[in-house]
Amino acid sequence: MNKKDNKLIIYQTKTGELEFRGDFIKETIWANLDQIASVFGRDKSVISRHIKNIFKDGELNRDSVVAFFATTASDGKIYNVEYFNLDMIISVGYRANSKQATKFRQWATKILKKHIIDGYTIHKKLVVKNYQQFLKSVEDVKNILPPEVLMNTSDVLELVSLFADTWLSLDAYDRNIFIGKKTTKKKISLTSKKLSDNLMELKNILIKKGEATDIFGLEREKGSISGIVGNVMQSFGGKDLYGSVEEKASYLLYFMVKNHPFVDGNKRSGAYAFIWFLNQAKILDKSKMTSPALTALTILVAESNPKEKNKVIQLILSLLR
Repeated sequence: MNKKDNKLIIYQTKTGELEFRGDFIKETIWANLDQIASVFGRDKSVISRHIKNIFKDGELNRDSVVAFFATTASDGKIYNVEYFNLDMIISVGYRANSKQATKFRQWATKILKKHIIDGYTIHKKLVVKNYQQFLKSVEDVKNILPPEVLMNTSDVLELVSLFADTWLSLDAYDRNIFIGKKTTKKKISLTSKKLSDNLMELKNILIKKGEATDIFGLEREKGSISGIVGNVMQSFGGKDLYGSVEEKASYLLYFMVKNHPFVDGNKRSGAYAFIWFLNQAKILDKSKMTSPALTALTILVAESNPKEKNKVIQLILSLLR
């Protein structure tokens, strides 16, 4: 099937797997009634009935899954044709009654089971060209950790995905040819009082939610936070030791997590301080620094081998640049 305007080709393999080819502007694909009918081997009227029932049952919202595209028909005229996104294609696949639809459901169920049990799925055809690099990336994460530490598979893969563009930089760093990228040079005020006040706000929120106790954020030794802030903001000869906002944020996360300044809540406090500082500097990229990504990154810092400190810092910096 082919929709020339979007260079879209969609077809079903012998195993039931749906494959798509084309250039996609949005993070989905669109198929018209004819295309969906062809994929699942059913008449258009049957597919149309399934679509109506999907909307009737409230399984999908029409405004979210339907779009109209100007399409050139066989008579050479241009018509506005109704197209449905990937969510609708999958929903129809679970309702249609045909050999193709059965194979699709078997394939989709196998993928879902794999994702639930293993925490991830890999489309080998899509990564085959870079599969060895992918495996090496996983090993890179593990090598930063002490031998006795085991990270969840999902955390490792979250980091591989998060730092997809940084592994080459890490290789270069190993060979002492790390090439720095553009950093943010601006004055950001960070004092132990300001940080402590914000961490106290976090503590109060967590206590109200029943996710922390009074010992959360309690300093092991008086002046622990002052020492960390002093290290991050230290200067020599009028110049900051860590000259960019990204460097300060990276070291703040590392010291907050690895120095264990608190009796309880070091990882959560470190992650919060990291995000808070980036937000203060107005360089927080929320699309990249998602909650799962931040969790995985914080765990990596917490479990990392102290001997790999410089590499961990470079890893964080690569993400922020």
